[in-house]
Amino acid sequence: MYKISLITGDGIGPELSDSAISVLNTIQEKYGIEFEISKLIAGDKALEQTGKALPEDVVENIKNSDVCLKAPVGESAADVIVVLRRMLDLYANIRPSKSYPHMPALRDDIDMVIVRENTEDLYTGKEFSLGDSAVALRIISEAESKRIAKYAFETAKQRNSMKKVTCVHKSNVMRVTDGLFAKACIEVSKDYPEIKFEEMYVDACAMNLIRQPEKFDVVVTTNLFGDILSDESSQVVGGLGMAPAANLGDDFALFEPVHGAAFDIAGQNIANPSSFLLSIKMMLDWLGAKHNDQKCFEMAKKLESTIFDLVKTGIKTKDIGGDKTTTEFTKQITDNL
Repeated sequence: MYKISLITGDGIGPELSDSAISVLNTIQEKYGIEFEISKLIAGDKALEQTGKALPEDVVENIKNSDVCLKAPVGESAADVIVVLRRMLDLYANIRPSKSYPHMPALRDDIDMVIVRENTEDLYTGKEFSLGDSAVALRIISEAESKRIAKYAFETAKQRNSMKKVTCVHKSNVMRVTDGLFAKACIEVSKDYPEIKFEEMYVDACAMNLIRQPEKFDVVVTTNLFGDILSDESSQVVGGLGMAPAANLGDDFALFEPVHGAAFDIAGQNIANPSSFLLSIKMMLDWLGAKHNDQKCFEMAKKLESTIFDLVKTGIKTKDIGGDKTTTEFTKQITDNL
């Protein structure tokens, strides 16, 4: 049995969480993969109720689980996800972007993964005022840069693709910090002679994601650049509603949709659950790899194919051109799993 800690989130988060639970229950009933799901409150609602966006009992529950699913949270997001990434050493943020049928992608042959360093850079929160100015410390270390570079090369090795890693940085301007990151990636690349390696400045990468997205395979970059480029790559293949994400460490993982809490449509039963459900697909792959569980691999593949077979036949939520509610779309998935 896999213990799943589920942060139900804010805004549309509880609706998406209900969708996720329906799918997980269906997997358990039909395929015998057992889950024990603990629903947890973190984010704006927790802050209002307890004075903390991430209460200690929630942290303990997560630490005692096998894996964490997190629905989107509101304005207190940084006090939840950024803290959890550092606390649990979830150093790799993985954002796949892939063309699927009947989605408004720029091309139909896009299949890339952005591997983003997840614990350093400007996201450490080390900011302060200095007179009439504000200062933020950008921290890049050799150890973390090499660790994320190695993860990127291992990812490229395992993918059935062009076997290429693109290191994205801005070392022509930030010579010390990004210079260190680029140097670390170059050093790691020497251990993977079978993988093509290239460097690209971040502004050129932002342009090429639009101009020739099919040329990318695995992109490795720093935290801030990765945050921005991964949202861009999601839009290139049709939007954030279909974009999952994984936050991975050596022993633990957290999976989440990449979009926000969308308070403007909360409670209307029109949110697209696909991003969260595709995050469950990534979770199943991770559990399969960690526990050598073939059932999890098979279920991950089936869940992904079910979602996109539905989209292919025109069964979609409103944000991607359909007319299904969150509940209706979820039921279509559970009926066809």
